[in-house]
Amino acid sequence: VNEPTAACLAFGLEKKKEGKIAVFDLGGGTFDVSILDIGDGVFEVASTNGDTHLGGDDFDSALIKHVAAEFQAEHGVDLRQDVMALQRLREACEKAKCELSSTAQTAINLPFVTADASGPKHLNMTLTRARFEELVSDLVNRCRKPCLDALKDAGISASEVDEVLLVGGSTRIPAVQALVKAIFGKEGGKNVNPDEVVALGAAVQGGVLSGDIDDVVLLDVTPLSLGIETLGGVTTKLIERNTTIPSSKKEIFSTAADNQPGVEIHVLQGDREMAGDNRTLGRFKLEGIPPAARGVPQVEVTFDIDANGILSVSAKDLGSGKEQRITIEAGSALSEDEINTMRAEAEANAETDKAARELIDLANQAEQTIYQTDKALEEHKDKLDEATIAAIESAKTELERAKDGDDAGALKQALEAFTQAAQKLGEVMYKAQQAEAGAQPDAGAGAEAAGSAPSGASKEADDIIDADFEIKN
Repeated sequence: VNEPTAACLAFGLEKKKEGKIAVFDLGGGTFDVSILDIGDGVFEVASTNGDTHLGGDDFDSALIKHVAAEFQAEHGVDLRQDVMALQRLREACEKAKCELSSTAQTAINLPFVTADASGPKHLNMTLTRARFEELVSDLVNRCRKPCLDALKDAGISASEVDEVLLVGGSTRIPAVQALVKAIFGKEGGKNVNPDEVVALGAAVQGGVLSGDIDDVVLLDVTPLSLGIETLGGVTTKLIERNTTIPSSKKEIFSTAADNQPGVEIHVLQGDREMAGDNRTLGRFKLEGIPPAARGVPQVEVTFDIDANGILSVSAKDLGSGKEQRITIEAGSALSEDEINTMRAEAEANAETDKAARELIDLANQAEQTIYQTDKALEEHKDKLDEATIAAIESAKTELERAKDGDDAGALKQALEAFTQAAQKLGEVMYKAQQAEAGAQPDAGAGAEAAGSAPSGASKEADDIIDADFEIKN
């Protein structure tokens, strides 16, 4: 569980609030802001944003730079070049920063901080809150944009936020609290210890995961869709964007070539239609698939993402029972900026991607139709007249030509023409199966699948997808 979510979890338990909560987390090294919906014991993350290079350490550094420059101007010695002196200066500046959160001014006293040929040097300086706020004003203002971006991503205005929760020791700085009020129009909550709230929320989440707490549900979401690459280089999504976690999804895929002995699973993250435009999370291979015609083997691919955001992907050949898997740790996640960039690219290219996907889907359908028709024609060719065979072959040539082009309309028309030409073959297959089964009524179901749709898979295989698995010879 991330820090803002943990903080909000603890806050919700204590206050039993319902509504929209902004968690403003300014810690020692990073800044995060999250917008959450809370109600009836359910916590749902609406958006997150932040700055991974902004925190209390940066405020300390700004103050150290100022004090060291003042000391150097007076004594001609740069304390930052002396490791021991710098450490003492850092501790003193951090102490002064903390004191200025509750007092208007403070003193920085470091006797015998350094020495030169003239003797020991002492640092004695008075620092006001106003001067400190002037030194860190740029750092404070850097908190503004992530807050506005988080509100935009959540689809709400600042006035719709019911509570602002302050997390992290740096939120004690009055200038930071003033910025929060300026952005959200309300004071940040100070009734929860900002140093302890994250630990409390993490403990609550631990209770949820262990089953000790059952009246609270934390709904985090997947920021981008998860899936695999399938035939034609397209992305087939298994877990859609904004799915609440934990979540699990299974789907059956098949091979793309006859006697294909192995497959490669290419795990992807993103919402683009083409696999090459999405982010690769990992690859793994499943070997030892028994020889069979394309489309016959059944490979069950399972995506399982747990409450901690750890993704496990497995592939199991249902025929042989062989299985392989990969685990992708939550630590490999994208930053919020990278996620927003990928979302924007998906939206900007939606129409282009849709057209490309449609063309590839039609090409895949055409290839499968040709494959099944060729097999049926080889078996029943002697039952057809020359004119019918010639019509099928002619339509096949036109379909193959259209399949190699980039005109979806022409390909669709050629596919319909080929299917129409192959109808006579379907009738012959249907009659042959009826004769073989002794014209028993129960034989009709199996015959229907073969006779009515030589251009597609049987009804039992309608949900099986030809995956773009790597062919291994």
